[in-house]
Amino acid sequence: MKKNMGTADKSIRVLIAIIIALLYYFDIVEGTLAYILMAFAIIFLLTSFISFCPLYTLFGINTCKTK
Repeated sequence: MKKNMGTADKSIRVLIAIIIALLYYFDIVEGTLAYILMAFAIIFLLTSFISFCPLYTLFGINTCKTK
């Protein structure tokens, strides 16, 4: 698995995941929408930690700086 996510991309995804978690924690989003958003938050965190996004490979996107 080749890295295809840069530092800025990972930071934005973690920030979005934290915001979604806070919206859920403070009961701003509830029900089905909350579960869908939490699933996205978990996916964002997972892809950020491994620096790989499968959708990026499908679309040919690479935000990782090459050395």
